[in-house]
Amino acid sequence: MSTTWSGEGNIGQDPEFKVVKTSNGERTLLECSVYFDNQVPVGDQFEDRGGFWATVEWWHQSAEAFSKVFKKGMRVLVPGTLIMDTFQSNSGEDRARMKVRAERIALLPYRIENVTMASPRVRENPAH
Repeated sequence: MSTTWSGEGNIGQDPEFKVVKTSNGERTLLECSVYFDNQVPVGDQFEDRGGFWATVEWWHQSAEAFSKVFKKGMRVLVPGTLIMDTFQSNSGEDRARMKVRAERIALLPYRIENVTMASPRVRENPAH
């Protein structure tokens, strides 16, 4: 079962880039763990209530480039599909965990001190 969802959270560890062989050829995957907090006002402060960890997977041709930019602790916005992933543990127990199949992963500029842009790529037009 899955549902369309959007959440904001912090990357828990540097993302991992993978090339996965499928029946349709190789696909690129960025995978990371994100803590999606739920900040609730309590008096004059905020408290996390009901936040959760989820594995985020983003199947995209730019996965490798993005995996080099995203780092542990960065704040991200992740729209996608929320999935209850069931699996069997090493001890044989049935387990479940939340997974997000991301449509995109957007970096939010909290704690960012500097941004460096690469030069635009030059497109070559074929001769006619």
